[in-house]
Amino acid sequence: MRPYGTAASPGRQPTPRPHRAALAALVLALLCLLAGRIVHAQNDTLRFGILPIGGPQESREDWAPLLADMGRGLGRPIIAISVTSYEGLLLAIQDNRVDMAFLSGKLAIQAVTGSGMQVIAQVTRPDGLPGYRALLLARKDSPVNNVEDVLTRPDHWSIARGEVRSMSGYLIPQLQLFGPRNLLIETHFRAEVINTHQNNALAVASGQADVATNNSADMERFEKRFPDEAAHLKVIWQSALIPHATIVMRKDFPPGLFKKLQDFLYTYGASAAGRGVLARLHGLAGFLPADNKALLPTLELEYQLARHQVLSGMWVTEAARQAKLARIDAEFAEQRVTLSR
Repeated sequence: MRPYGTAASPGRQPTPRPHRAALAALVLALLCLLAGRIVHAQNDTLRFGILPIGGPQESREDWAPLLADMGRGLGRPIIAISVTSYEGLLLAIQDNRVDMAFLSGKLAIQAVTGSGMQVIAQVTRPDGLPGYRALLLARKDSPVNNVEDVLTRPDHWSIARGEVRSMSGYLIPQLQLFGPRNLLIETHFRAEVINTHQNNALAVASGQADVATNNSADMERFEKRFPDEAAHLKVIWQSALIPHATIVMRKDFPPGLFKKLQDFLYTYGASAAGRGVLARLHGLAGFLPADNKALLPTLELEYQLARHQVLSGMWVTEAARQAKLARIDAEFAEQRVTLSR
């Protein structure tokens, strides 16, 4: 055995240190190059978030033609990020897993005021109206004859509704229909189911729920996809107009990409092919130029609902109620400033 500290034999010469350093540098360079290509590939792909209307797979299929055209227009591939809930989409936005998105209501406000997004366009429909309407549905052959039957005896009925971030599925019905009667959807009905607009309409059509919230835009889509089920439904209430959904994009995107997206959206409905894709998607007609101010009417509705819930709720002390109202006022003022910039 060779004593410790003696020279190695001629047949086992160690690699000279300069060669080791050169090899290490080469490996590091290759790794950096590979990492750069991976990051570049990731940055080339844009991720488009979609509101859950039917199911995740169905939503991806619905949006695929438009996103394919958009990818060609931007010169970058686009993938759909479709989740099962509003909460899931908000988390994806907060985790920077979404670059652009189709959003409405409270979700759009949260994306803009808290997650570095900005409104770039607002959808428009063939009727030319600046919004759509929330609806309350019942079966035609049910004992619910009109909306007064629901309001006077809510504990007799089950309701299928949307998530609390859904404008037409929760916020507007609560604000304009149930709130004025001091009714809270979560507590005054015999039972409730929380699901997508499509599944809520199916629940009423199949007799699994007595009434359901929905909206005029999604009901048009529902009638085309489920004509037999739609034939069993009736509208017993509709709201005032709700502002249309928006397209939002991250503020840190390059100006050139921002301009390409604007050009694509604003002109997409001009061609027959584009109009066909939009009609099959959600019965849309196109996209109009818009900025964050488009969300101000929605913010006002959110503010009114929040104040109403506090004023009509039970509180331990009046001081606690007033403190909550002060926080709501402060948050509203801050968000209004952010959206007005």
